[in-house]
Amino acid sequence: MTTILLSDNGSTQPNATIQLRQLSKLLSDNIGQTVHPVSLQHANKIPVEKIGDTKAQVFSEFMAEKLAHGSRDYILLPLFFGNSKALTKFVPDEKARLEEEYGEFEIKIAKPVYPLPEGDAKLAKILVDHVKQTAGRLRNIVLVDHGSPVPRVTAVREHLANLIQDQLGDQYQLAQACMERREGKEYDFNGQLLEDWLNERAKEKSPGAVVAMMFFLPGRHAGEGGDIAEICQSVMDKNPGFNVAITPLIAEHPEFVSLLAQRYKNLEKT
Repeated sequence: MTTILLSDNGSTQPNATIQLRQLSKLLSDNIGQTVHPVSLQHANKIPVEKIGDTKAQVFSEFMAEKLAHGSRDYILLPLFFGNSKALTKFVPDEKARLEEEYGEFEIKIAKPVYPLPEGDAKLAKILVDHVKQTAGRLRNIVLVDHGSPVPRVTAVREHLANLIQDQLGDQYQLAQACMERREGKEYDFNGQLLEDWLNERAKEKSPGAVVAMMFFLPGRHAGEGGDIAEICQSVMDKNPGFNVAITPLIAEHPEFVSLLAQRYKNLEKT
């Protein structure tokens, strides 16, 4: 029997695990198979009393327990926009380490949420829906990701932004920014920092802007009290009359489950 994992990178914030569990349950109901919420790292540091008295599952511990009981076939559905190092290095390295102790096993990794070069119009629609329900009269939109030292990760945001702009039409102006980035010209591919972009719009006497969240789950950066919320509040505090509206997170959209279900179904066909 194949064991199915839904995996994010992991967070020490309780809400990230809580929502990953909720998403896994919805996906289980959709595909008619049990989907295990398994973060790649970090989540096992969360005190269990903050997440329903059940310890969060992380990849290495979860796999070791399953392998010890004889499971040999796995499917991993990644909550990642593209093929980050977590998928191309961490998972293969952990697989090799586990095989030294438990013997060979197979793990199929589905395509990420926004695979290049084809992209995914459904993800773009999810973000467009979130923008339209959040924007009100605001027309300046900025698509924000975490920021990465790897150009192929930023390439996902750029490709997605083009698709979103096509769906939004001319009545909205879409820009891109990152929450944080490393210093140095070699990281200029990340584009502008969110804080700088917002401050520029405020100086132009714009009434405000919409921050379109390219994040799946809440955590240290996204969601209530996260870094992005603090950045936006700081800009508003310094610029009275400038309003920043933040879209919901991607996993909160009702159609996101069907996108993940399609990733599973596509992998099952191979």
